[in-house]
Amino acid sequence: MGRRDYTDMGGTGDTFLTTRWSLIDGIRGGGDSDGALIDALLKRYWRPVYCCLRRKGCDNEQAKDLTQAFFHEIVLNRGLLQRADPSKGRFRAFLLHALEQYLINERTRERTRKRSPRGGLVSLDGMDLSALPQIISSMTPEDSYNYTWLCDLLERVLAEVEADCHSDGLDLHWTIFRERIVQPVLGDGVSPSAQELCARHGIDDEKKVSNMLITVKRRFQAAIRKHIRNTVANEEEVDDEMQELFRYLP
Repeated sequence: MGRRDYTDMGGTGDTFLTTRWSLIDGIRGGGDSDGALIDALLKRYWRPVYCCLRRKGCDNEQAKDLTQAFFHEIVLNRGLLQRADPSKGRFRAFLLHALEQYLINERTRERTRKRSPRGGLVSLDGMDLSALPQIISSMTPEDSYNYTWLCDLLERVLAEVEADCHSDGLDLHWTIFRERIVQPVLGDGVSPSAQELCARHGIDDEKKVSNMLITVKRRFQAAIRKHIRNTVANEEEVDDEMQELFRYLP
């Protein structure tokens, strides 16, 4: 599985605003930044919703129509966002439950199309999968939703850590981390030994490789905890969320 295989269905490659409960509060309160906050929410969650719908048996066009209609109802009508409560759990779980309830109330594809604004809320034109990636195709709809959410999160975190390493002059540190940790996890090869990395990059001491890995691992751990902390109600839930999400990775 390559770095983008799990999301090979279009969408933006932009840096997403972090989904916080304060983001939800901002949307509920309205104001000048309302449109940007709504856009951030859509960009964060449309792919998990789409994958969940595909795993429930919808074809590509049906899933796109339902994704558009679902977010139209949530964002523009705001009824579901008004009921979101951080004290009752994660927003991600709340949204999945809302999707389940929405599907129960949906009866025809025509009714879905009538609800959606002309042109839709997010562009799904480039999203055309004759078949979902194999790893998603074997999952339940709920697991595919969580897995896609996690993959998007990891993509943002890895991009952030890579940019920080380059900015701080740690290009070789990032290369070592990518080749030893990231690529093998994503199925892009076997993890090379410290000795192999020394020979490949002209490093004279295996201990230096170990120290480079530790440096970037710490940055990665801090970055992913920061992102997850902004999706839960309190600090105590961070470890639980990380444990739950990472069961989806090899």
